[in-house]
Amino acid sequence: MRQYKVIDIFTNEQAWWGGRPLTDAIIERVRDMKIAARTMIVKGSQGSYETGEVAGIEKIEPVSYNMPVRITIVIPAAELARVSTAIEQMVDDGIIGVHDIDLITHKTRGVLLPRHIRVRDIMTRGPQKVGLSTPLDEVARLFLASSFTGLPVVDEQNRPLGVIAQGDLIYKADMPLRIGLLARSDQEKTASVLKELSFRKAGEIMTRPAVTVGQDQLVSDAVKLMVEKNVKRLPVVDDAGKLVGNISRLDVFSTVIKECTVRSGGNGRPALVETAHTASDIMSRKAATVFPDTPVEEVMNLIGCNDIQRVCVVDRDGRFLGLISDVDLFSAFSGLPGIWDYARRGSLSQPGGQDKVLQKHLRSKTASQIMNTDIVTVKEDETIDEVVRIMLERTIKRLPVVDGEGKFKGIISRDSLLREIF
Repeated sequence: MRQYKVIDIFTNEQAWWGGRPLTDAIIERVRDMKIAARTMIVKGSQGSYETGEVAGIEKIEPVSYNMPVRITIVIPAAELARVSTAIEQMVDDGIIGVHDIDLITHKTRGVLLPRHIRVRDIMTRGPQKVGLSTPLDEVARLFLASSFTGLPVVDEQNRPLGVIAQGDLIYKADMPLRIGLLARSDQEKTASVLKELSFRKAGEIMTRPAVTVGQDQLVSDAVKLMVEKNVKRLPVVDDAGKLVGNISRLDVFSTVIKECTVRSGGNGRPALVETAHTASDIMSRKAATVFPDTPVEEVMNLIGCNDIQRVCVVDRDGRFLGLISDVDLFSAFSGLPGIWDYARRGSLSQPGGQDKVLQKHLRSKTASQIMNTDIVTVKEDETIDEVVRIMLERTIKRLPVVDGEGKFKGIISRDSLLREIF
């Protein structure tokens, strides 16, 4: 939960600053700071001051005399020093106080996030990191123990020099299979892969330079960078260029779900995004598909040869039936000889030895026997509002789209969702 503060200023109608009423001056000053703040002015009906002066409205004639005024400013805690310093210089007649507020949510109508919200407000602090000389087996172990697949590489001053992603381990360090599959391998096989990686260092394969974002930059700046550079996360740095956090697409989406204005959608459900676009507007129609009677051997080769992680299963009329991922395949045949070599290669070689045994089993199984049918889908006319909610609440990376008859139409990814709603 983000920390917020409340600044209360108790002054009066005759307080001025810069040749105009203090209330007007403070509202403009806070607005010009471009922070996620709200300001409220309340005028009292009666009051007294430390000078002994009493203010109030005459009962005979509705005339007020120097009425008390309260100015309330709600701001993110990180902005307190900057705002309070400016306000203190402006108030020469009044009392200024500060107190905490137990924030439940901060919503702004018509936008996904409060205006001017900054990276430091939603970033993950104290991120995992590695050094230039960190052995790659340690990098892989960090991936295996976490849900992320990207790490900043920092120098001795904690400044990001590059980033290591899962792809760097696979394509630059010859890691034979992705982290999701390695995590499901037996200890002996995993140890073998880690040993091979231990002879190389993070600095050798990292992608450089690191694409970073400043903690004081707007979240919209971070999203723009993610889209332009096609990355899932960004290291966050302070003014000295030192690593202080990490911001990911998931951080952004999670904040959208928590912070955006909830309004009534046309289907009776709460709506999040002010848009008329639907799932069909952002889905990809290039998703690979197979039939339920397709031999598993063909499914495995389709996934391996096309460097994809999943295929959709549809019937002859195009109706969506389920999904098969490389994890499903690896798990279904984990006890068979040759499956490990397949996972390393991504496809079957010429039949012979263990491959021949494996191929016999693969040809005896069909897609319908190993597909995962417990898959959440959305209709093609579903609003993006609901797509956001489903993908975030259920932690779904890719969401199949179907029409009113259940026919498969495409796939929505987090990347396409980010590009559309921002």
